[in-house]
Amino acid sequence: MFIRTHAGAICGIDAVAVTVEVNIAGGGLGLYLVGLPDNAVKESEQRIRSAFENSGERMSGRKVVVSLAPADLRKEGSGFDLPIAVGILAAMGRIGAAAVEDTMFVGELSLDGRLNAVRGVLPLAICAREAGLRRLVLPQANAAEAAVVEGLEVYGVGTLADTVAFLNGEKPLVPQPVTAYDAAAEESVPFAEDFADVRGQSVAKRALEIAAAGGHNVLMVGSPGSGKTMLARRLPTILPPLTPEEALETTKIHSVAGKIGRACGLMTRRPFCAPHHLTSQVALIGGGQSPNPGEVSLAHNGVLFLDELPEFGRSTLEVLRQPLEEKRVVVSRARYSVEYPANFILVAAMNPCPCGYYNHPSRECICSPGSVQRYMGRISGPLMDRIDLHIEVTPVAPGELSAAAPGEPSAVIRERVVRAREVQAERFRDVPGVHTNAMMNSAMLTEYCRLDTASAALLERAMTRFALSARAYDRIRRVARTIADLAGREAITAADIAEAINYRTLDRGTWGR
Repeated sequence: MFIRTHAGAICGIDAVAVTVEVNIAGGGLGLYLVGLPDNAVKESEQRIRSAFENSGERMSGRKVVVSLAPADLRKEGSGFDLPIAVGILAAMGRIGAAAVEDTMFVGELSLDGRLNAVRGVLPLAICAREAGLRRLVLPQANAAEAAVVEGLEVYGVGTLADTVAFLNGEKPLVPQPVTAYDAAAEESVPFAEDFADVRGQSVAKRALEIAAAGGHNVLMVGSPGSGKTMLARRLPTILPPLTPEEALETTKIHSVAGKIGRACGLMTRRPFCAPHHLTSQVALIGGGQSPNPGEVSLAHNGVLFLDELPEFGRSTLEVLRQPLEEKRVVVSRARYSVEYPANFILVAAMNPCPCGYYNHPSRECICSPGSVQRYMGRISGPLMDRIDLHIEVTPVAPGELSAAAPGEPSAVIRERVVRAREVQAERFRDVPGVHTNAMMNSAMLTEYCRLDTASAALLERAMTRFALSARAYDRIRRVARTIADLAGREAITAADIAEAINYRTLDRGTWGR
């Protein structure tokens, strides 16, 4: 007997519909899987046989051929266990053929017949809806994640026996309630960290506010204990809430990577990723033998924090160039080519020298000028050029640390950031894919970053004095545009340009000398 049912395969952060065709006929024994299955899919035979035996079912004694179409797409992962098992049972007459026609199945089978959670459920649910299927049957642990997709009935089941009973109408199940994104609920949950905890550091806090408002990259240079990490970890608290579209895209990435909690629906907080400096290129950028999103994609719509920046391998840091410019990553290998989004705010922190105390107000640096230059030289010029704001973070005076008055809270700063983002949203409403000032191209810079005579002359003098590149020239204009937006000004002034130039500390030729 021939039966056709439905599954899905992950490709990048999206899914492709897969048709599972099962044919049982004479002419031999055993289960034959075709359609480019990987090892995990090939091993499903043993899991399915054991699950059948422990669920009161029996494998057909005749030849079973399972085809996964399209045949030229590689099928990876254990999520094909359930659709293959259901297809075999339907072909044996144990399940009605009509019950599997408009349903996608996803799930890994344990040897005792229980269903284990799998990754990538959200893009699979979206794929099922787009393919015109009516319902999705999957492990109970994945049901909340899949239920964010409207227009699709999501049923969570615990075992293979429960699945058979449900499909045969012997055990009715209630669809998982749709868990829509609730921005108001996200706002009501306070952050564990707050800028009110930060004493002093007015320049650094101002720079981070600008970075949050315009989506700019930041590099903080300062001695150990000056507060670089503390400041960086509080940046997400002043970023605008995720829009429903951003929440869906962010959740898809974390779902494919297997990083999302099983009981959650859409992610409600912007991600903050802080990989260790021993992270490899593949872990940072993505890819691998079985392609997975890297840290730059896990930080999409959020913050990527690289602490101790010079300690990262130079070749590892250089792979950041493309995503910083293009806001996406294309990973090409012999077997596949996938694209992951990577629109993040880069926040990096580093010491000013090997001993850490160059330019310290009270401690003496023991490094020679040459060693300071070599240490700073671990960060290449092209990468440094792609960072908009360079901030020198100085230690806080003891008097400020013991001050009773807290700093400005994150909620107040966030209101200013949200207002500036609203101005940018209106500015770029007709430009697809552009949401912040940091994403403006050359044509947009010409239109939205016009400079008066005084501003243009000031920027020209800075270009000559500090030997700035053309890329730095454009980035200064973008930062100045954000400063003007925070102030509610339509036009960029010379003061905005001066402040933006002041954030190019490491472009000055006197650093480390």
